[in-house]
Amino acid sequence: MNLENDLQRIEQALTLARKAVAKYTPGRIDADRKAGGDPVTAADLELDELLKQTLRIDGDGWLSEETRDDPSRLQKHRVWIVDPIDGTKEFIQGIPEWCTSVGLAIDGKVVAGGICNPQADQLIIGVAGAGVTMNGKPVKTTDKDTVEGATVLASRSEIKRGEWDRFMDGPLKVIPSGSVAYKLAAIAAGLADATFTLVPKNEWDIAAGVALIEAAGGRTMEKQGGPLTFNNSNTLITGMIATGPNLFEPLRQYLGF
Repeated sequence: MNLENDLQRIEQALTLARKAVAKYTPGRIDADRKAGGDPVTAADLELDELLKQTLRIDGDGWLSEETRDDPSRLQKHRVWIVDPIDGTKEFIQGIPEWCTSVGLAIDGKVVAGGICNPQADQLIIGVAGAGVTMNGKPVKTTDKDTVEGATVLASRSEIKRGEWDRFMDGPLKVIPSGSVAYKLAAIAAGLADATFTLVPKNEWDIAAGVALIEAAGGRTMEKQGGPLTFNNSNTLITGMIATGPNLFEPLRQYLGF
């Protein structure tokens, strides 16, 4: 499977998205509320259209947080799974933990992905079999192999709701962070040891990050114990764990996943 052209398309799309979002100032952005109460900005919608025009070729399927779902994607061999701005709350607040997230699924498995966090000046892209780069330099997951002292990126929202209270005085070093896509990309780049989420997430939240972690040599798992699959009719997963290769089993056992 030759994915070089797809990786180039991902890099091009993220570069264009970065240029487009530059006219918006994080921390000084107007936002509306979607039907479910989540915030959405003009930037989310603009980037959604830009990504759609840049990424899709030859009838590729499309799944995005900001596009009305088209069930015809379920019959597609290739599907782009994107979040124009993952971490919109952080984007609105000016916290540099948001990103544009792009993943490519082929027959239900994510095989290429990338994120761009303009505020942190980070472009992280990768493809199965060829590794991951951050700003053009090769990166990989950490070699941490014990739960003690492991640096774990945790959802700010989950922490605020008290869902991480039982981990705060334990062996993990818990660091609050925003966008789940950005957290996963940070694990792939070796900037932290692991992340996990205890609540449901949508495919567009995690597709790019899962592709990056697996391309960087790490491991991921759905909360119920199975592999993560993509382009499902129900886009919600129950939760997940993501680590470097050596920490996966110790952390999974500690969490009881």
